[in-house]
Amino acid sequence: MKIGIFDSGLGGLFILKNLRKTLSKFDYVYLGDTKNLPYGDKSQKELYNLTKNAINFLFKQDCQLVIIACNTASSVLRKVQQDWLPYTKYTNHRVLGVIRPTAEQALSKQHEIIGIIGTRRTIQSETYTTELLDKNPNLKVISLAAPELVKMIESDNIDAKKIQKTIQPLLESKIQTLILACTHFGIIKRELQKIFGKKVLIISQENLLPQKISAYLNKHPEILHRLSQNKSVQLYVTKKSLRYQTLSKKWFGEKTIINRAILSK
Repeated sequence: MKIGIFDSGLGGLFILKNLRKTLSKFDYVYLGDTKNLPYGDKSQKELYNLTKNAINFLFKQDCQLVIIACNTASSVLRKVQQDWLPYTKYTNHRVLGVIRPTAEQALSKQHEIIGIIGTRRTIQSETYTTELLDKNPNLKVISLAAPELVKMIESDNIDAKKIQKTIQPLLESKIQTLILACTHFGIIKRELQKIFGKKVLIISQENLLPQKISAYLNKHPEILHRLSQNKSVQLYVTKKSLRYQTLSKKWFGEKTIINRAILSK
């Protein structure tokens, strides 16, 4: 059985690229729901249905463990785990998100002012803020919705001046840690670090998730032993694009094929 990675856009592909550096022996199936991008403007009901359909698709591709790499979709993770998964035929499968491990990493540094950038829906859900303040009520948490950065990355039009203008409120707030609460933003981490300077710790999920997943598998040998280890990668998107084709060949080899996925409703 395989590890599934689900995201709405390019960020999940970037996560998979980095996962394979550390956990290269496993077999992976990636699904990008590019047809419904962006997720940041979807309602909670829409997110729940889209996320269920995506996970169901990956289970059908023989995935034992599914990682929701999308921060926006991760905001409905608990509902998926409690209200849907127990009533399917996949009760021995597992679905993990990115919010809790990311928040744990931010809290481990014991900084007092934490900034968050994400999609509009991720920020409005206040999932990160709640997770952080539950553990440390004395924190100052400053959140910023930055949907324009997602569009910039998806269109491959990276502009440092526009990035700085977008995140200016966080610069003025003197944050000590910045959580990139959208997997897209790891692609511009270098630009963000230059803007904020070395004193600000930037937590990016493509660096965080490999160690977290490795630790999870070590704690759950019953899942680890079910995973096949042929070093294979299968890529699916709900809508093909030249950008995806270009990056997939760059990151996974010239012979990489992107398949089109049709999700059930």
